[in-house]
Amino acid sequence: MTERNRGFEILLERLLTLSRWLLAPFFLGLALGVVILLIKFAQEFYHMAAQAITISDEEAILGMLTLIDLALMGALVMIVIFSGYENFVSKIDHTSDRRWPEWMGSIDFTSLKIKLLGSIVAISAIQLLKQFMAVKTASDRELWWYTGIHVVFVLSSVLLALSDRLSASHVQPEDKKKAPPAGGSAGTH
Repeated sequence: MTERNRGFEILLERLLTLSRWLLAPFFLGLALGVVILLIKFAQEFYHMAAQAITISDEEAILGMLTLIDLALMGALVMIVIFSGYENFVSKIDHTSDRRWPEWMGSIDFTSLKIKLLGSIVAISAIQLLKQFMAVKTASDRELWWYTGIHVVFVLSSVLLALSDRLSASHVQPEDKKKAPPAGGSAGTH
């Protein structure tokens, strides 16, 4: 490779590496999106609190399910923000803060996918439960669609977990080959 071509390659690689910072505004936008979820949470909470004495048990349960749904969505967005930023943009120095949650800084892309699907399944389950709680107002067609969508999410998460487990089991034997045997050299038993 000529010196000129090598210089161009180095420049291109540096530009591509720096382009990861283009993702930072996306994560900042998601952080601001959590503010929107907080506003919706406060509205729902205020609405429930103002009518706490007059609403039925079913309405209270539906309201609480909505609050849980919003909280799960906020947590899901935070997982995406922190793990996405750490996986694709830059590592966050969390050693100076003892209150930093243990999972932050340790979620790789595979763990992120599993956590995302787990959260989506939980959110889907809450939506399905809300529909079943309001069964008098929901049509059979809507209930079947909600159930079908939920089943697809559950099956997707199970298949992803199985594929990750299978791929990890294929990688694991090679890792064992590299590691020295426990208790000493290869020649001792």
